Amino acid sequence: MAESLSDSAKRVQQALKAIGFELRVVEMPDSTRTSVEAAQAVGCEVAQIAKSLVFKAASGRAVLVIASGMNRVNEKRVAAELGESLGKADADFVRQQTGFAIGGIPPVGHIQPLETFIDEDLLQFETIWAAAGTPHAVFQLTPAELQKMTGARVIGVK
Repeated sequence: MAESLSDSAKRVQQALKAIGFELRVVEMPDSTRTSVEAAQAVGCEVAQIAKSLVFKAASGRAVLVIASGMNRVNEKRVAAELGESLGKADADFVRQQTGFAIGGIPPVGHIQPLETFIDEDLLQFETIWAAAGTPHAVFQLTPAELQKMTGARVIGVK
């Protein structure tokens, strides 16, 4: 684990503190870009990885889905909850909307507020891990903390 954090990871650490969470962002020597890599790096099940995926709604707004690392997001199901269709978001759109690059998108600290959904499958775990701004940075939290910090609606995403 890195002793000092990169700028993006520091932004996430500061965002967590600003909203009242004393959680610790760590940067790992190995990649945490994918759910499998993140699980290997921190020593947990792939399903305990809270992967943040940004989609583009028909209206043009960004929608964040925080899914269990084992699950593939069913865009039609999320669109039904949202009330409008969803499509894939390209890397430029994701960076413009969140301030972070794909592979390190955290659940908090974005440039602007995003409508957010949390995968109900994450609620079964005592602790989970989320990205923290870079493909090497993560932080551990509980599902309840994730829901509180994001204000997200819990739904079935698969």
